[in-house]
Amino acid sequence: MTEPFDLIAERYDESFQDRTGQLAAGRWLLDELPRPARVLDLGCGSGLPTARQLTAGGLAVVGVDSSARMLDLARRNAPDAEYHLGDLRAVPDAVGEIDAVAAFFSLLMLPRAAFTPTLAGLRDRLRGPRLLALGMVDGDLDDVPVDFLGVPVRVSALPAGALRAAVEAAGFTVRALHRRTTALGDTTETHLFLYASA
Repeated sequence: MTEPFDLIAERYDESFQDRTGQLAAGRWLLDELPRPARVLDLGCGSGLPTARQLTAGGLAVVGVDSSARMLDLARRNAPDAEYHLGDLRAVPDAVGEIDAVAAFFSLLMLPRAAFTPTLAGLRDRLRGPRLLALGMVDGDLDDVPVDFLGVPVRVSALPAGALRAAVEAAGFTVRALHRRTTALGDTTETHLFLYASA
């Protein structure tokens, strides 16, 4: 079966021009982490903007994505990071221990029942500052089929209260939760950015 993001890799970044909230969450990690802390970019996609931002700021980044084509782009866009092909729910052992996790819109691709177990597994790999920066669409969807850039995908989303509860159930303490309206072509979408520690 073809990985959907292999088909849309080159068009993905064009569809999300406004990354202000994601960049702000990256700045939070840069402000909070000592150098050279190790950050897992879960669902790193093309490496933009997070892997590039964090490596430029002196952090060691390891990206994991289920799309080989996205990882090809990431290696070009943020060549100083380390990358692994893998399922977001079972991060490869080669990733090793990490100080923080950045997960921007990657959990959208999982059924909601997988959110807390996935985050709990990540928490168990954390050392040092044990930080989480998470981006999510504000909504109430669970494994719903949608058309994204002409390709069928299944997506999930949570409203703010449910997202906070899922993160706390995974053993994290929520430090901040920001809501941001983002332009997507001719429409807008509300995004949630959650900062937490374990």
